[in-house]
Amino acid sequence: MSLEAQALVERYYQAFNAGDREGMLALLTDDVAHDLNQGEREIGREAFRTFLQRMDRNYAEQLKDIVVMSNADGVHVAASYVVHGQYKATDDGLPEATGQRYVLPGGAFFEVRDGRIARVTNYYNLADWIAQIAPAA
Repeated sequence: MSLEAQALVERYYQAFNAGDREGMLALLTDDVAHDLNQGEREIGREAFRTFLQRMDRNYAEQLKDIVVMSNADGVHVAASYVVHGQYKATDDGLPEATGQRYVLPGGAFFEVRDGRIARVTNYYNLADWIAQIAPAA
């Protein structure tokens, strides 16, 4: 069971890196819970679709050095990765985008139910990201 859950999360990240948003969404439950880094919880596949559209508009990202692990029953899965990105357009409440590039470690926690992802909780260090994209003084 744990290998199946790990493979599910690996497919999720393969779809992410390929820009296959529909492929990502197909791996989620209809009522997926999405915990945004330092933000609110959003519920549902359509809310996740809206999130992905905002991300694609504002950021170009690839994840590298992805490591996926799970507990024995495959219900809880974790991933560690390094984001290589470009800040393309200014996101609400964040500094101005001018095409800045960044490299940022991150991680995510997942819950798996009936062969699909039921929860995604993302984490990265926002202060580190802001320091990388802030204009030099």
